[in-house]
Amino acid sequence: MKNQSFPKRLSYSLQGIRTAWRQEASFRFQSLMALGVVAVLIGMRPAAIWWALLLMNCGLVLAAELFNTALEHALDHLHPEIHPAIKVSKDCAAGAVLIFSLSAAGTFLAFLWSMFVRTSWPR
Repeated sequence: MKNQSFPKRLSYSLQGIRTAWRQEASFRFQSLMALGVVAVLIGMRPAAIWWALLLMNCGLVLAAELFNTALEHALDHLHPEIHPAIKVSKDCAAGAVLIFSLSAAGTFLAFLWSMFVRTSWPR
């Protein structure tokens, strides 16, 4: 599998994304939320820094969801029975997705605050 051509490696990546889309409700939900963020960005046309921050957060959440899916599938395949160590691994991976999601939500709230709340805070 090593030293494959770029198009071949890209096809593996896209296949993984398609599989996650088909099999994981969480990935579909997070993807739709990311599209919503993009729609808001297009509609509000904020400064480039907000584009960078929000798109980076969306990408991190989706990447974390893909890592979580990969880990769950690998662990379920290698050890289908319930095991305390595997539960810890899966719970930690899900926790990582939650932390990324909360960070993304916080960044989006900061964006909305900056766009809609015009205060004269000291700088």
